[in-house]
Amino acid sequence: MKDQEAGIPAALKVVESAAALNCPVNLEVDARQLACPLPLLKAKQGLRALAVGELLRVWSTDAGSLKDFVSFAHITGQVLEGFYGQDGYYCFLIRKQS
Repeated sequence: MKDQEAGIPAALKVVESAAALNCPVNLEVDARQLACPLPLLKAKQGLRALAVGELLRVWSTDAGSLKDFVSFAHITGQVLEGFYGQDGYYCFLIRKQS
């Protein structure tokens, strides 16, 4: 991702990779064009449908989701395994822990 976008948390930069776009996942949630807090709520719904250890990919266009997903993972213990953003589109990979 081009580092033109300000405010990308360090936790996302650590896992940033275009591989997040293509890796196999158990469930994919499209939250593009939804405003805060809907991308996070859609992700939480998706995680409920998964077993522990399964992987969720969430698509978002909400720039606020960058901080939301980092905070959510920190508070709930879920693992942000991947992230990629380009041209206002964001892709998050979340591994369900509990």
